Amino acid sequence: MAAEPVSKLSIAQHKELFDRLAPSWDGSLSQETLSRVRHIVAELDIKPASEVLDAGSGTGILLPFLTKAVGSDGRIIEMDISARMLAAARSKGFGDVTHYIQADIACMPLMDKVFDLVICLNAFPHCRHKLKALIEMARVLKKDGRLAICHTMSREAVNNLHHNIGGVMGNDLLPDNSELSQLLTQAGLEIIRFEDKPEFYLVVTRRMS
Repeated sequence: MAAEPVSKLSIAQHKELFDRLAPSWDGSLSQETLSRVRHIVAELDIKPASEVLDAGSGTGILLPFLTKAVGSDGRIIEMDISARMLAAARSKGFGDVTHYIQADIACMPLMDKVFDLVICLNAFPHCRHKLKALIEMARVLKKDGRLAICHTMSREAVNNLHHNIGGVMGNDLLPDNSELSQLLTQAGLEIIRFEDKPEFYLVVTRRMS
């Protein structure tokens, strides 16, 4: 029972951190990073009219690629714990197919079995309750819907970056392959693709039932 207040404090600290980073976030993105994002989205082969949840959406760097992929008949939910990150995403004006929700990935105010795809780009290490987050993301997937956990660098590079930044982010790490596989199985997800390369990290899973 004693751990719960610490968890709530940590979530509040992350919210404060990303609110503070929001105004300068897009300015820190290189063309190489955006090229890697474009490649990741292309690899997911998103169908027109898909329902997509961008979990931990930040300032909406996926939006140019997701809106093109789903088309005018699709729907995208941008969800982030930081109100200022969401405000930055909303200001980009990506139209009626895009909606915005402030929420923690581990506790989402969304109905069951809604989405064809949940994509979690550069966000999963920041989840304080990784199993709860995976269970929630699996819950909102349609049967055979996919969850993609992805980064624009390797797992080792992600973990080294967060460790070197330290502070609130110092322990925001991607689990190793064995631990992640166990967590995904517990959440009712099966891995259908796994790649860990210097230029990107991509785990694609499918809801099993």
